[in-house]
Amino acid sequence: MKTMAISKFRTHALRVIEEVAETREELVITKRRKPIARVVPYAGDTGYPVPGRLADALVREIDIVTPLGPGSWEAAQ
Repeated sequence: MKTMAISKFRTHALRVIEEVAETREELVITKRRKPIARVVPYAGDTGYPVPGRLADALVREIDIVTPLGPGSWEAAQ
């Protein structure tokens, strides 16, 4: 992980951000040799829920009124 002083980052911010995006390597911004921020490459939208992604995982019962009986429960087996 590379480090860079905040004064240098301020001067070359656009170039540094492009470099982080290309190399996929994190950069720590320091002020008086103490870390204050971290520049990381964008990872994409993998963390957000996608509508309909679990649609096939749901079980749908047509008749919810009729009792199931002891053989139909997974916990009973």
